[in-house]
Amino acid sequence: MNKVFLTMALASFTAGGLKAQNPIIKNIFTADPAPIVHKGTVYLYTGHDTASVTATNYKMPDWHVFSSRDMKNWKDHGALLSPKTFSWATGDAYAAQCIERNGKFYWFVSTFHKSDSVSKGGAAIGVAVSDKPTGPFKDAIGKALVINEMTKDMKHAWDDIDPTVFVDDDGQAYMFWGNGSCKWVKLKKSMTELDGPITAFKPQNYIEGPWVYKRKDLYYLVYASAGTKPEMIEYCTATNPAGPWTYRGIIQENVPNSFTTHPGIVDFKGKSYFFYHNGALPTGGSYRRSICVDYMYYNEDGTIQKIVQTANGVDAVK
Repeated sequence: MNKVFLTMALASFTAGGLKAQNPIIKNIFTADPAPIVHKGTVYLYTGHDTASVTATNYKMPDWHVFSSRDMKNWKDHGALLSPKTFSWATGDAYAAQCIERNGKFYWFVSTFHKSDSVSKGGAAIGVAVSDKPTGPFKDAIGKALVINEMTKDMKHAWDDIDPTVFVDDDGQAYMFWGNGSCKWVKLKKSMTELDGPITAFKPQNYIEGPWVYKRKDLYYLVYASAGTKPEMIEYCTATNPAGPWTYRGIIQENVPNSFTTHPGIVDFKGKSYFFYHNGALPTGGSYRRSICVDYMYYNEDGTIQKIVQTANGVDAVK
């Protein structure tokens, strides 16, 4: 079957209209969703799980891109980036996020660094760039943006993972990331250089997978948490991206058949959507995950209502 035209989100007619079904991507195992909206289309950047059914660790060879104009039918644009894109990199394709700025698309990724004269190894963050949301992408700077030696607060070698980036209203860009602690730094307008020192902090129950954005006058830091085992999603808010951050609680409980989960949040055609992954597909599990999406609702004070995980997914939008 031609994957470009494959409808991954199977539809069912209901009284409320045409609906997608979770998981929304069914032709491959996907994880770590990162959605953006560009010119009336949602582009979804994902990891790709290829571990065997009996595997006890991740195997993630590349990153994929999907797109949709209605939140129901998803087009698979294929594997558009992998650690092999980066001459300095080795290992798996961990969580990543792509954003647009000044007509270019910057894809911030986490993988591992080769042991060489620059780094002794460990997790690192790179950035790829393209003129289009679906590539082709290339290494933007020919080196890692962040290496393990640049952060000393955590002693394990995989703390520099899961970058999330946003550009504030004043044009200042910020990157947050980290496993075990959350780290943040300003980025220069080039989006390929750090603009100041790295700061590390520990939001309540924080593990990894931050997603940072601004809505009205509030900044949101949403992350995979250790409130229970497996992971849940919790969040904080602030009136300044530098903090202080106020803990707000749990917004997503444990997901089916996966130890991890990962947030991705976007507004599209007047509605808010919460992307995440679980292990609900046949033969799925913690190392064979699948991306889902459900509605996200805010209270009048800006706090987030708990996410209701559904099998039916969301209505198609026009």
